[in-house]
Amino acid sequence: MDVLLTVLAEHARRRPMVWALRGAEGALRYGELAAAVAALTDVLGRRAARVVGLLLDNSPAWVAIDLAAHAAGVALVPLPGFFTAAQLMHAIRDGGIGLILTDQPARIQALAGSELECASAAPVEVAGQRLVAFRIGHACAPATQAATAKITYTSGTTGEPKGVRLAQTTMERVAIALLERVGGGAVQRHLSVLPLATLLENIAGVYVPLLAGGCCHLPPLAAVGVRGAAEFDAVRMIAALRAAAASSAILVPQMLQSLVAAGARLPDARILAVGGAPVARTVIERARSIGLPVFEGYGLSECASVVSVNAPDADRPGSVGRPLPHVRLRFAPDGEILVAGAGFQGYTGSDDAPTVDGYWPTGDLGHIDADGFLHLSGRKRNVFITAFGRNVAPEWVERELTAQPAIAQAAVFGESRPWNLAVVVPRDGRPRAEIAAAVHAANCELPDYARVRGWIVAAAPFSVTNGQLTATGRVRRDAVFSAHRAELDGRYSSYEQEIHA
Repeated sequence: MDVLLTVLAEHARRRPMVWALRGAEGALRYGELAAAVAALTDVLGRRAARVVGLLLDNSPAWVAIDLAAHAAGVALVPLPGFFTAAQLMHAIRDGGIGLILTDQPARIQALAGSELECASAAPVEVAGQRLVAFRIGHACAPATQAATAKITYTSGTTGEPKGVRLAQTTMERVAIALLERVGGGAVQRHLSVLPLATLLENIAGVYVPLLAGGCCHLPPLAAVGVRGAAEFDAVRMIAALRAAAASSAILVPQMLQSLVAAGARLPDARILAVGGAPVARTVIERARSIGLPVFEGYGLSECASVVSVNAPDADRPGSVGRPLPHVRLRFAPDGEILVAGAGFQGYTGSDDAPTVDGYWPTGDLGHIDADGFLHLSGRKRNVFITAFGRNVAPEWVERELTAQPAIAQAAVFGESRPWNLAVVVPRDGRPRAEIAAAVHAANCELPDYARVRGWIVAAAPFSVTNGQLTATGRVRRDAVFSAHRAELDGRYSSYEQEIHA
């Protein structure tokens, strides 16, 4: 039996009446959770599927199925609700899923046809929620390693997502290290505001509180103000955090920025972790000035979610914290971060993880300071070189732009150009005069070669739906550039004409 299930069994023996999971349609005490997991383990065993897919909104049922899959020795594939039909089809076939449990049967039925054989099985009731099970037929399902406990798909891709294969021991190593870093008292009432299909929420938002004997509050995403993968209602989210008296939550940067803009007061919060994309130090400082205990971290699915994180007793704003104890870091000559210590098994369809001497090349650039805190500077593949030969990491400039209250999102461009341009999304319909002032303020924090000379307002907010944003908040610059190419090229042309006039 693995560590997580052993600890849960101990909680059930010693504290059976303590709440473990709370949701809109049901709640489970630790004793009830242990019984539900045991019953589901038997069900999954009888279904005889090596790989089980889970397309389900946040709920206690989601967690019970996750734990039961571990106990039954089957691989679980969380299917993000924001995936398109094509992405769902790819994940089902690529992951070799033989059984799907869902509260959205129409979406699976819509996939049935010549490309996917699926048959509806008897309904399954889990934690007071009625789900539908679908058996999936595959002409040639890919083999899954016996040690693979979970296949998590890179979220928000516009093409075919990559399936990251993870062992249970790897995920538990991260969860245990996180618990040691933040302390059990901080996670006694955790509210999930990210989809449970997001690996970070799955591990840090569920496994960590359960290891600590806390309670996970798991309302449907709509109840916490989340719509799709990148839209949310800050007022509803603040109300949900207060109603749950949440001591912890995990946020993406846009959520944090909106909470700060709304002046959120959350007296019960002990730790609000933020990650998925870079956060400007000034945003962290503004959050703390209104009493929000915000701590930035860093991780990747290939490293089982978290590599480093700040915490109350080890904190440096502007960094992403000290690496977790099991993590080993190296840096390539160009500054790329290389990670070892909690690696993945490989992508679906491959035998091993593509490492260099056992270290995973993250594609992120950064450095460690004298006190052991990790600092990020941008994505290796995103760095562009200006016409003056200066290297610019666009994330750096974008952090300064979005630190301004008037700018919600930004994408910066300047490859082979004498100056940089930005595509910006105003916050709450702010007028152009406020945007201009915000750009000026951001430029004051930047050296001349990194400053933004001009800007245009985006045709629409960057989102997963239009392919311009990942679910964790990273900007997809190629997509943003393609959508605004004519206007950007025109702006550069007009500047060149001014110079030569």
